[in-house]
Amino acid sequence: MPVGIVSYGGYVPHYRIEAGAIGAVWGVDGTARGKGLGIIRKSVPSPDEDVITISVEAARNAMRCCKVNPGEIGAIYVGSESHPYAVKPSATVVAEAIGATPRLTAADLEFACKAGTAGMQVCMGLVASDMIKFGMAIGADTSQGAPGDALEYSASAGGAAFLIGKKNLIAEINTTVSYTTDTPDFWRREGQTYPRHGGRFTGTPAYFKHINSCAKMLFEKMGTKPEDYAHAIFHQPNGKFPLRVGKAMGFTDRQLEHGLLTPVIGNTYSAAVPLGLTNVLDRSEPGDRIFVISYGSGAGSDGFDIKVTNNIKKHRKNSWAPLSEFIDNFELLDYATYAKFRGKIRMGDV
Repeated sequence: MPVGIVSYGGYVPHYRIEAGAIGAVWGVDGTARGKGLGIIRKSVPSPDEDVITISVEAARNAMRCCKVNPGEIGAIYVGSESHPYAVKPSATVVAEAIGATPRLTAADLEFACKAGTAGMQVCMGLVASDMIKFGMAIGADTSQGAPGDALEYSASAGGAAFLIGKKNLIAEINTTVSYTTDTPDFWRREGQTYPRHGGRFTGTPAYFKHINSCAKMLFEKMGTKPEDYAHAIFHQPNGKFPLRVGKAMGFTDRQLEHGLLTPVIGNTYSAAVPLGLTNVLDRSEPGDRIFVISYGSGAGSDGFDIKVTNNIKKHRKNSWAPLSEFIDNFELLDYATYAKFRGKIRMGDV
């Protein structure tokens, strides 16, 4: 019996800041810099939002669209690099909030921007082995960017949850592969407020090498080529990298269109690919095949070959909240309010 996605749900905070508003504070043309990164605006969490609250929203949206009893969920994994607690799991709070406790295992995962897809793989293994009936994997982040750094134009917030099981699948996961090396292109040490990155080093030897290598493995394992897929989703640290890597493989703008969200919500880190998949599933038809490659600095990529089933139509009738509702409805902030919301002004800094 195939393993796949039973339900899913996404969430993006209501607030946004435009690239131009960020650049104006630092004396540069932010609009032009944003254009260079392929980013118009990014999402901003409100002061009372964090990875836990975002994960809960995404998980509840997923549960609203299916008839699964929360008590049947045997595992919940929350993948993020911005968990609110250094010692205290986010996953247990999510489990309690959706009524899944106490008969389950729960844990937080961290692998830069691919912790969410890593959680999907773990759930797939547990479900396939019949150790659990359902598992939930969540990718969520409230990512950080130092004031004035290039990351400040992209680091944003959002989350997506996927309920993995064997029955009533809206999408079958045909296979998954991974490609992993020790490539230190991006890091944040314990106690540091903002991450550091290797500049141009994060491109060719990091992002592109891992994405391309993982994609090659997936094509070879499935015996497929780009034209066999209706949609393709790649990790999106900016709006340019996924287009460049996708087109180099032979995917068209149409195949890449719905999975690319960074230009209008920024880089949601662990949620980037999960949210892209959420938006693609929202717009998919039965029989559509989806090519997915995530990426996490440090470094690794997870690949998935997914096929949409006829149950996708039933999913849209069950209290379905399309991701477009969160993407298209927003409120713009000025830089001062944004800095206040994100805690960029601290008493010790004044």
